[in-house]
Amino acid sequence: MKKNIGFLNFGHWTPSPQSAVRTASDSLLQSIELAVAAEELGVDGAYFRVHHFARQLASPFPLLAAIGARTSRIEIGTGVIDMRYENPLYMAEDAGAADLISGGRLQLGISRGSPEQVVDGFRYFGYDPGPDGDHAEMARRHTRVFLDALRGEGFAEPNPRPMFANPPGLLRIEPHAPGLRERIWWGAGTRATAEWTAKQGMNLMSSTLLSEDTGVPFHQLQAEQIERFRTAWAAAGHEFEPRVSVSRSIFPIVDARDRAYFGGESRSNDQVGIIDGTTARFGKTYAGEPDQLVAALAEDEAIAAADTLLLTIPNQLGVDYNAHVLESMLTHVAPALGWR
Repeated sequence: MKKNIGFLNFGHWTPSPQSAVRTASDSLLQSIELAVAAEELGVDGAYFRVHHFARQLASPFPLLAAIGARTSRIEIGTGVIDMRYENPLYMAEDAGAADLISGGRLQLGISRGSPEQVVDGFRYFGYDPGPDGDHAEMARRHTRVFLDALRGEGFAEPNPRPMFANPPGLLRIEPHAPGLRERIWWGAGTRATAEWTAKQGMNLMSSTLLSEDTGVPFHQLQAEQIERFRTAWAAAGHEFEPRVSVSRSIFPIVDARDRAYFGGESRSNDQVGIIDGTTARFGKTYAGEPDQLVAALAEDEAIAAADTLLLTIPNQLGVDYNAHVLESMLTHVAPALGWR
């Protein structure tokens, strides 16, 4: 089964001399250059994580628009935007503009958010979940407004004496990007949330972390999550086919640099831990000679069930090395698995 293969960049930077990404400028500019290089290699997607109050990528739309202007084919997305922090109508404007600049290539992953650098950071952005303190519901409320705005239907009463002539009827958010509503993904951490995602008509984005644990291997738990999503989607009767992505850390060892960086990861296993008081299961890192990776990845049930694979990259190792990792995947691993 052919798979879309993209990369997921967290955009870390640090002033350490061991890092190739020492400033915010380095992170942004290198993200653009890696997307350009990835498109030339034949990679299908360039995705970026969003974290606030951190030395990481935070404001995605200027970056996505810049990549859209420098490329012509590659999908451009996020994995994920924390909707607790977002003004949904302003976000619809930004997303519409970035999508039009890219020619309709935006694939936006959004979610209720994950543990952040500061306590209730969304409050500093002006968002209060209300007396019940349910920040997850606030994120979903923002999401409903955002999705409605992307439909392109008018809802705002026009001024009878506007500065510029209005079209007839209620006004919508502009610019409108046709088709973007069907290219919104929800980052789901549980099986129940995957079912909710399907009911809302959003594509499913599942990472290397699930915020539940049933005792089975990570890839099997994630495969069950995907199955539940597809079942709920069919029951909802949406008019378009959904997409499903999973993230993995995969490093083919084909030269001395790879072995120095990732040779010690060859014995990686799933891990179980506690996040925000909840038991969570973390997926392992895949690292090894290409034939070893092919055999191991062929057993990953969640990858088999997904149509899109996002490779988490060590961005602080620089553009050239990360392009090398992507090329190794496309050359030595993907064809042997039937993904290319």
